[in-house]
Amino acid sequence: MRELHPVEELMGEHRLIERVLDAMEARLNEARSAGFPAEFFEQALDFFVNFADGRHHYKEEQALFPVLREKGVPVEGGPIGVMLHEHEQGRACLKGIRESLPAARAGSADAVEAIFAYAAEYVQMLRRHIWKEDNVLFRMASQMLTSAEVEGLKSRFGDESNPQLADEARGRYDALVNKLTIPAQERQ
Repeated sequence: MRELHPVEELMGEHRLIERVLDAMEARLNEARSAGFPAEFFEQALDFFVNFADGRHHYKEEQALFPVLREKGVPVEGGPIGVMLHEHEQGRACLKGIRESLPAARAGSADAVEAIFAYAAEYVQMLRRHIWKEDNVLFRMASQMLTSAEVEGLKSRFGDESNPQLADEARGRYDALVNKLTIPAQERQ
């Protein structure tokens, strides 16, 4: 199997994230009539906190963005700064969902509405964010990175201390994505 370019890896992760965003959007539309899907939101929160933010955004913030900054891509007033700001916006939405879940599970209509509002904001923001990364920042990165920088990023993206753990985590989140994105007719 061919080893992916770091930008291809990040874009592939975007496709997984978009699948869960699609599922969340569908659940938001269904939930108005079908009731609050607490288990779905707990599992989606796990995916977004631990995979999208904990793994994917971590790779961007700790590996890719520093390399691009060293190559002259501006942080303040530039694309990296915008991406970092949007990562923080996403974290705030996820925090709102997490903090509202116990009350929503207990039947609080206000907490359910708060979750729906945070989730809708998160879906919209993250879709725009992914588009900007795929079509602007990642294209720029693909053109700017030298082969040595690409190899360095591949090394930083992998968990060199325990590759098996990284593979297990990716497998777990691939399975969770499949579970979360089961079409409505199959969930019945």
